[in-house]
Amino acid sequence: MSEKLVILDEVVISKIYHLRNHKVILDSDLAELHGVETRALIQ
Repeated sequence: MSEKLVILDEVVISKIYHLRNHKVILDSDLAELHGVETRALIQ
C-alpha cells in the first residue's frame, strides 16, 4: 500500500510566491512537499 501524507494548507500556502501577477512555487519546495528529490520531480 502507498503511504498517504497529510500536508496542512498553511504549509502549502507559505510556499506560494507572487511573481509578476502569477502564483508560482519553487520546484525544490514542490519536491519537498511530495517527499522526493528535486531531480526526481523534474524527470
